[in-house]
Amino acid sequence: MSAYRVLERCDELARLSEEDGPITRWYGSESLVRAADLVARWMEEAGLAVRRDALGNVIGRAGAGERTVVLGSHIDTVRDAGRYDGPLGVILAIEAAAAMRGELPDALEVVAFADEEGGRFPLTYLGSRAWAGLLSPGDGEVTDSEGTPLAEAVRAMAGDPGALGARSAPGDIAGYLEVHIEQGPVLQDEDLAVGIVTAIAAQSRGEAVFDGMSGHAGNTPMRLRRDALAGAAEFVLEVERLALEVDGLTATVGRIHNDPNVGNVIAGRTRVSYDVRHQDDATRDRARDGLETAARAIAERRGLDVEWRRRDDLPAVPMSPSVRERLARACQGAGAPVFELGSGGGHDAVTASHLTPEVGMLFVRCKDGISHNPAESVRADDVAVALDVVVRFLGLVRNP
Repeated sequence: MSAYRVLERCDELARLSEEDGPITRWYGSESLVRAADLVARWMEEAGLAVRRDALGNVIGRAGAGERTVVLGSHIDTVRDAGRYDGPLGVILAIEAAAAMRGELPDALEVVAFADEEGGRFPLTYLGSRAWAGLLSPGDGEVTDSEGTPLAEAVRAMAGDPGALGARSAPGDIAGYLEVHIEQGPVLQDEDLAVGIVTAIAAQSRGEAVFDGMSGHAGNTPMRLRRDALAGAAEFVLEVERLALEVDGLTATVGRIHNDPNVGNVIAGRTRVSYDVRHQDDATRDRARDGLETAARAIAERRGLDVEWRRRDDLPAVPMSPSVRERLARACQGAGAPVFELGSGGGHDAVTASHLTPEVGMLFVRCKDGISHNPAESVRADDVAVALDVVVRFLGLVRNP
């Protein structure tokens, strides 16, 4: 059992990218196809029987029992990513499975989800939703920003667009555990290697579309303009203002599409994303609805039209008390302090909670809390602690 092998394999996956230098591995890309093949090979070396489902998720299984423990995370990335967000959890799970040969629970599956980040297609938790049977063949018609349908990317991943509604998850899941870098600074501030997640924050995503009138930048007087980009800019600042006023709330505009996006033309249409999160569903709901009200008021004041598009409204997901208790015992056995914290980020564990209440997550310290960034960094000794905890957790599932 080797933390260094886990990190070396994270480095190996990081070399698979659509860009020269930055790590970018989106669903259906050649780099993700190669990453899936590599992960499948590592699973086989660990003694797992490998299969792929309709979306191209890679699934390794050991044992023939009816009740299955699942370890999962994802192998896709955001654009210009770090090397540990997702892959660390997958590779650490494979290493734990290899270490537990002959001492596994009734059955164990390690799942490498092909898409969690949603960088290419507007479907949150695409890989795990397919695994859980929460997609339909009609979702194959969803397109990316270039107009390419999901079905085409599914075929590139050796999947089957016609079977997107088929569940590939085990029928009887005894528990789901996901290991992930924290993506925040709490564990570093506490000087701890790992932490047990209590809940995943409620999250709302969508976009506001401001429609105005494009026109000549030199000949349209300021007082007569219907500038969509100016309205969107005011909305972006409103998102920031609201988040600063509500304790525990995060609200972000991460994407802007501007038309015609020409330097000497007033913007006629601007689309901005929104991402609102809080540990409490009701607080998240009030914030999201407040932003919609603000967007409509901005549009009315500026003579614009606005369309409010709600895409995802995901409730907060509490982690299983029994899984947390076993993780606590595993931490104690590994000599690691028991520390609990919430997750502001979304994870495939959200989807797994639709299939079983026995869902848990273990966070690993990351340097300065940096994630979704090439500067992502973890320590080998922290990874060793996490690996020890996961192996002990599996042992507790086998012998409660």
